[in-house]
Amino acid sequence: MRIAIDAMGGDNAPREIILGALAAKENLGIEICLVGVPEIINGELDKLKYKTKIEIIPAKEVIGMDEHPGTAVRRKKESSIVVATKLVKNGEADALISAGSTGAQMAAALFYLGRIKEVERPAIVTVFPSPKGKVVMLDSGANADAKATHLIQFAQMGSIYAEKVLHIQNPRIGLLNIGSEETKGNELTLAAYQMLKEKASLNFIGNVEGRELLSGVADVIVCDGFVGNVVLKFAEGLVGSLFFMIKKEIEMNITRKIGALLVRPAFMSIKKQLDYNEYGGAPLLGVDGISIICHGSSKAKAIASAVRMAKECVESDFVGKIKETI
Repeated sequence: MRIAIDAMGGDNAPREIILGALAAKENLGIEICLVGVPEIINGELDKLKYKTKIEIIPAKEVIGMDEHPGTAVRRKKESSIVVATKLVKNGEADALISAGSTGAQMAAALFYLGRIKEVERPAIVTVFPSPKGKVVMLDSGANADAKATHLIQFAQMGSIYAEKVLHIQNPRIGLLNIGSEETKGNELTLAAYQMLKEKASLNFIGNVEGRELLSGVADVIVCDGFVGNVVLKFAEGLVGSLFFMIKKEIEMNITRKIGALLVRPAFMSIKKQLDYNEYGGAPLLGVDGISIICHGSSKAKAIASAVRMAKECVESDFVGKIKETI
């Protein structure tokens, strides 16, 4: 198995990306190739005093976060994200990982990998923790506007991902909505509800309200990319704010500090479950290849986790399963 990593993408590139790649190579025992400007990558490897050989695939250009994704991908054919995507397209890599521009990664995937036949729109899938296990939500930002037919395909792809990668048997599908009743929602969710209800191949359980998203009532939550991205960013901000407030309250007096020491293992366990670094990245479902989108601020731990996720995606052959289903 060979995983291509965009060494130039992300707020902490290339150092943290390289550190994560090296850790994954050693811990997972799979072949890694770093894609980027050789001089810069070798310079970082020298600073790290890394002597073990790791493959470097040259890429002359880098797509910035502020560039228009489609235009940049068309113009910068020698950029690190395009070169990495081409490796998957040509069968020279089994998956690619990038913490760079999400828009550019999506554009590169669509231009070079292409959509799976019959898939109308690709979707970004995000995994959340819940008291009962893991919850898959999609779309998390690939499609700000969507049709009911798109949501049906999101449900199909999310179900396959939950079953094949997360090993959830007969995943329960929920439609994110403003109420549990069948008559609640806007035109999109009303139409999608009826179509999901008629889809015998899916274990559709009905509408799921926002407060229930992390309750474990459903294994796969379906929504359009606008709503999904707002939910994702809100969750990230809420977790950060909650831990900051808890820490501030604990530090107010010595009694609370002593009590905090007793419950510290529990807090650390919860923090680990909520840390995106543990999950690594979000697969782009619906394209004909495995492309893992990482958070722009990803550090070494997140990149190593993303490699582990890519490995699981390759081994489960969920792309092939999506082809069979859709």
